[in-house]
Amino acid sequence: MSDWSFTLLINQPLTPEQADAFDHCDAFADGSVSYTLGPDNPEAYPHSPSAEALRQLSCDIEAPTLLDAIAQVARDVRLIPGLRAVGVRYDDTVTLEEAAQRCGRSHHELVELAKSQRRTADGFPQPESGSDGTEFYSWRKIAASLARLGDARTEAPRDLVIADRALRLAEALEGADVLPGTLHSLGLPLA
Repeated sequence: MSDWSFTLLINQPLTPEQADAFDHCDAFADGSVSYTLGPDNPEAYPHSPSAEALRQLSCDIEAPTLLDAIAQVARDVRLIPGLRAVGVRYDDTVTLEEAAQRCGRSHHELVELAKSQRRTADGFPQPESGSDGTEFYSWRKIAASLARLGDARTEAPRDLVIADRALRLAEALEGADVLPGTLHSLGLPLA
C-alpha cells in the first residue's frame, strides 16, 4: 500500500449540516480527508476562502493505486447527503514526495537525483518556494527534467486522468436521460 495525495473536487461547498455529517462519518474518522468550511456571512470578513477552495477536499489516502484511492474517497463522499465527487484537481506545485508518487520513483531516489542533477546546466529544477522546511517544485519542470534523462512519463499520471474524466462524465450524466444503449454505443462499458 502507498500513500496518495490529491485534491478531490466536489459538487458544492459543504453546508454546516454536511460538515457536521462529515465530521461524524466513520469513513472520514482517520482525518485523511479534510475540507474548508466558509463563514456564514463571508462579506463580514476581509479574507474569506475562495469559492474554488470551498469545493475541494484535500486527501492523503493509503491504497494500492492512485485510482483506488480516488475511487475510495469518491464513494465515501456520497455518504454525505447532497455531496458527490465531480473531478480531481491536478496541481503543478508538488513536494518531492508527491513528485515521486507521480513518476513511480521512491522519494529517496528523487531526492538523490535532485542533489546530483542540480550541478548540471539543464539538471533537476530548483524549488519554486518553501515554508516550514517544505520545498515546493513545479511538476511540469520535474517531468521535463526526467524526460531529458530518458524517462517516458506523461504530464499527468494516467490514474489521475482516468479518475478525473470518469468523475466529470458521471457528473454530466447525473440526472440526464440517456439510454443504456446510447452509452454503450459511445463505448462506455455497462455493468
